[in-house]
Amino acid sequence: MIPLPRVALVGRPNVGKSTLFNRICGRRKAITDGRPGSTRDRNYAQVDWQGAAFELIDTGGLLLGTEDPLLGPAVEQVQRAIAEADVVLFVVDARAGLLPDDEAIARQLRREGKRVLLAANKVEGPGLEPGGEFARLGFDGVFAISAEHGQGIGDLLDAALAGLPRTEVDVEVERPLRLALVGRPNVGKSSLMNRLLGSERAVVSAIPGTTRDTVDSPFERAGRRFLLVDTAGIRRVRLLKENVDHVSVVQARRAVEHADVALVVVDAETGLKDMDATIAGRAVEAGVGIILVVNKWDTARARGLTQRAFEQEARDHFKLLPWAPAEFVSATTGKGLDRLLHTAGRVQDARTSRVTTGELNRLLAKVTQAHTPKPTRGAGSVKILFGSQIGIAPPTFALSLNRKVNLHFSYQRYLENRIREAFGFAGTPLRLKIRHRKH
Repeated sequence: MIPLPRVALVGRPNVGKSTLFNRICGRRKAITDGRPGSTRDRNYAQVDWQGAAFELIDTGGLLLGTEDPLLGPAVEQVQRAIAEADVVLFVVDARAGLLPDDEAIARQLRREGKRVLLAANKVEGPGLEPGGEFARLGFDGVFAISAEHGQGIGDLLDAALAGLPRTEVDVEVERPLRLALVGRPNVGKSSLMNRLLGSERAVVSAIPGTTRDTVDSPFERAGRRFLLVDTAGIRRVRLLKENVDHVSVVQARRAVEHADVALVVVDAETGLKDMDATIAGRAVEAGVGIILVVNKWDTARARGLTQRAFEQEARDHFKLLPWAPAEFVSATTGKGLDRLLHTAGRVQDARTSRVTTGELNRLLAKVTQAHTPKPTRGAGSVKILFGSQIGIAPPTFALSLNRKVNLHFSYQRYLENRIREAFGFAGTPLRLKIRHRKH
């Protein structure tokens, strides 16, 4: 597979890099906020321009020499993005003019020897043009753009991709398996991501809330393509202190909704919390596959933990998820991660599999004979006349009843369990749609 050219967005905080990233991607992917530091990780997206595919990298604001415990690691992320990039789009703020931080970044970019295009952002309207002061930075030309309004973006991309190897957009490529890393803050999601990718893609810190953007990262393992989405730690609403935190939690929930499989990460050291079950419940509602990922298992022996005991505790804690497989891993050592990816593939295969109508109705006849269908309320016999699978991802089944009642939730659970026993469906929610015969 030919690697895609990489284009990195670099600049000091709050010059509009994430807005430009969103504009080029054509969707609201990165968090945009008026305060410096909203973006801390490298954020990747595969996009195309005029039929040419490339990988776009958004980065945090670059403040050289900062002692901030979060912005410091973010600087390292920017430097890694620069090293990976074929072209750097150096974004400056035309309204604010040339600042000392811009000059410091320009000096570093020249030392890196990368091809650099200077994008003067926030040039809205005919009366505002980027000042000639930006020419002092020593780069060829200044591209006047407005990321907010989409002005000048085409010319900038034309110049950025000129001279790079052209990779056509391949519509035949198999869609990657989308994995969303979700969990409470500080359970090790970003560390797991970095271990899976083999690089320091996400900022890792002991400070809860380090990750705010959802960070998409494609990779391949054993011939299968994955797209790994690291998300902000999901906290209770009353614990969210900043507006940007609310946005990041909303994005984490959306990441789950658009995933194939949610990797619900829990911490072996701190144990299971109520919020873990809440997060898993949201994944069930979204209809995605679910794997319980017990991280930091390298410390289990010293703590006297066993997989059997911990898994039993998890089954008791996650009462609605007896069907979700559990994988015990360590982001520190990498143990268990190959097995985790293999299990993710099995879960995705299960949530996209189908049962024939004949197989399903033979099973229904057997299980209803063993236990008579039970309505939600009222008396009278209820019969399941016919069943068929009407959808996948998640597997969805329509059951036709002989009269207009609903099945008791306990009986629906019984049917779901028997369907799982007969046909598998490990790791995926099932949906039962109740229909009634028209008289």
